[in-house]
Amino acid sequence: MRVERVLLKDYTTLGIGGPAELWTVETREDLLKATEAPYRILGNGSNLLVMDEGVPERVIRLAGEFATYDLKGWVGAGVLLPLLVQEAARQGLSGLEGLLGIPAQVGGAVKMNAGTRFGEMAEALEAVEIYHEGRFHIYLPEELGFGYRQSRLPQGGIVTRVRLRLKDRPLEEIRRRMAEVDAARKGQPKRKSAGCAFKNPPGHSAGRLIDERGLKGLRVGDAMVSLEHGNFIVNLGQATARDVLDLLKRIQEELPLELEWEVWP
Repeated sequence: MRVERVLLKDYTTLGIGGPAELWTVETREDLLKATEAPYRILGNGSNLLVMDEGVPERVIRLAGEFATYDLKGWVGAGVLLPLLVQEAARQGLSGLEGLLGIPAQVGGAVKMNAGTRFGEMAEALEAVEIYHEGRFHIYLPEELGFGYRQSRLPQGGIVTRVRLRLKDRPLEEIRRRMAEVDAARKGQPKRKSAGCAFKNPPGHSAGRLIDERGLKGLRVGDAMVSLEHGNFIVNLGQATARDVLDLLKRIQEELPLELEWEVWP
């Protein structure tokens, strides 16, 4: 286990975030020790806005045994989802193609039920192991209240590993499906961002609504509504968390959109 004082801007895809004590845990024994005081769990740092003053709680990242995987057995919550999608394809296993391009770790993808219009994380799950109240518990997906970009994990629960529901399929079929998903995300920005900022309202696209309202290019400091995709806030270089929050608020003054990101604290 490694404990260090860091700036969370170096651990988020938006490149924003103040100081915190980072606990990198590698074993179950590490996790028990790390959770003896108030904590937050950090995955790949996407779908997350960390305020510039940082957070007072310990921030836990899963590594070591939590970052190993067996696609026909248990997959650690610290494994990167993009790696898993590609490895499943190489092994001729189908069920993750719709998650192509999501920059998350497995645990974070489970917590927010990450997905695209081609599929969601919950659809690929057979079982989920969650640590809470000092013990490791196994849940079936139907016990975790999955919905659109949400779940109902136990309070304070930490996803530690999952079993996936994958099927053997010809490689060419899997690759064809992945190409379809990849083509649909070509318009996403290449600058630093935290992924889609707002949930899509029923029957609508948040990005299209923002575009139609003429908000692309709207800027506060170095935070800007992407010119490529209206549902992305990009960091032009020196954006602060306050810049981003003010920009989100200006969008929500125009449109009744629900934030998809988590905000710390």
